[in-house]
Amino acid sequence: MDHGSNNAPCRDWVRWAIGRIDADYTRSADTHLIPVEMPALPHIALYLKDEASHPTGSLKHRLARSLFLYALCNGWVREGMTIVEASSGSTAVSEAYFARMLRLPFVAVVPRTTAQEKVAAIEFQGGRCHFVDDGGAVYAEAERLAADLGGHYLDQFTYAERATDWRGNNNIAESIFQQMAREPHPIPRWIVCGAGTGGTSATIGRFARYNRHATRICVADPEASVFHRHWADRSVTVATGGMSRIEGIGRPRVEPSFIPDVIDRVEVVDDAASIAAARVLSLRLGRRCGGSTGTNLIACARIATGMAAAGEAGSIVSILCDDGARYASTYFNDGWLAACGIDVAPWEAKVQAFFANGRME
Repeated sequence: MDHGSNNAPCRDWVRWAIGRIDADYTRSADTHLIPVEMPALPHIALYLKDEASHPTGSLKHRLARSLFLYALCNGWVREGMTIVEASSGSTAVSEAYFARMLRLPFVAVVPRTTAQEKVAAIEFQGGRCHFVDDGGAVYAEAERLAADLGGHYLDQFTYAERATDWRGNNNIAESIFQQMAREPHPIPRWIVCGAGTGGTSATIGRFARYNRHATRICVADPEASVFHRHWADRSVTVATGGMSRIEGIGRPRVEPSFIPDVIDRVEVVDDAASIAAARVLSLRLGRRCGGSTGTNLIACARIATGMAAAGEAGSIVSILCDDGARYASTYFNDGWLAACGIDVAPWEAKVQAFFANGRME
């Protein structure tokens, strides 16, 4: 008797679903690597990997694709099943895109403070939002909701580092090194990224080690996040005192996908500094970028300042994480900043001074 025959319709649907995702990937071009002019630092080159150019507008598009493929190949997702995720917004936007592609209902469990533009983007992709007042409650609520609906909780915070093939397969690290090949300093001294799940820093750090590159990895982390505390002291696993205003990075607990041992340096960045840097960089690029890109820029500026002081030459690569249009009502809204008590003016002056004289004070 063929005991596997009952699974034939399910296997047929999984084969179809993977084919749909693969076709979408084949239609997609890679994201650009943008040089950022720093005339005051002629021997140091800064580049931003433009992940905002993905179809869903953020770095999380790569993660969402990997999470769906991982779940499908593990047999966790079936035809018609409701997909649930805990997210601060961008991952959910990308996952809603893939869920719609596979004709699956999608529910995003998000903090009530999530930018309205992200909520609208999730709904545009066919998903719906389930709001929680406490950002730390998203995990348990997503798990509960998936169980109640007979669905599947994708759980980006657990599976981000293992769903992505860190050895290659066009992950973000492989793409960066390929695109740097003809630059004056093709092997970056530093790659700087934030940590939300921790999957990106894990992928880049592992890839660099696997390929024996001298590149070091820096995580740019909001002050309120636990990641920088855990990196310095492994016994610290939670942070109290409120959430960061920088959506997409920084967490109150150490996520399973955060791998501290592949990280060489952590830069702690004030929320006002992140927002100010995003606003200044947006003017220099002629397009808006999100707050986590600003966090990255502050870390890059500190690294570049130290390299210049030591007489070092080389390249720094970071990530333009998402489209700043998603934050028109928050980071780029002076009224919102005032209501939150965030004064970005001093930091905007510091970032502008960095570009003028090559030093981050």
